[in-house]
Amino acid sequence: MKKSKRKKKSNSWRIKQHRDQFVKKSKTLGFRSRASFKLIELNNKFKFLKKNTNLLDLGSFPGGWSQVASKIITNGKILSIDIKKMEPINNVKFLNCDILDHNTKDKIINYFNGNLDVIISDMAADTTGNKSLDSIRTNLLSNETLQLSTKILKNNGVFISKLFMGEDFIEVKNLAKSLFKNVNFFKPKSSRMESKETYLHCRILKTL
Repeated sequence: MKKSKRKKKSNSWRIKQHRDQFVKKSKTLGFRSRASFKLIELNNKFKFLKKNTNLLDLGSFPGGWSQVASKIITNGKILSIDIKKMEPINNVKFLNCDILDHNTKDKIINYFNGNLDVIISDMAADTTGNKSLDSIRTNLLSNETLQLSTKILKNNGVFISKLFMGEDFIEVKNLAKSLFKNVNFFKPKSSRMESKETYLHCRILKTL
């Protein structure tokens, strides 16, 4: 019975992928994932990527967001980090490590020399099958990276992170508002309608 349910779920996912216009478009344009369009929409909305931007991409595998950023950022620096190995992208430095490791913070600070403009994060916790638990775990990641941003981001910097609407959403929202002057939420059209994901956009750190 369980195997049958898993098979149905797997078949349903394949059908969605086949019909998904953004999956088709990403293949046509040579993007590494459909998530590339989410960053494009976010940047069209908030305009945080410029040619001189110094950018940190957290949870970068397979490289969809770094790929988009590298086409815009021509004079700035891009550092991508993930625990999964990412294939190289021109003008992008990749670190294969855990963002929550204390040593990683020091590597980031040294690389940007205290001049980090933007942090983007499309990280999500590994799925367990329990949607409520998965949302909580992903939002905890966002909490962790929000705290980290206060230590590595410029005062007028920008922080972008994936969130899931759920019971702990308000906690992340309150934390963001306690750390940044401007806080917004945006769900790109390229996010699947049935998905609970939304994106947090924060700008200008408060003086703590």
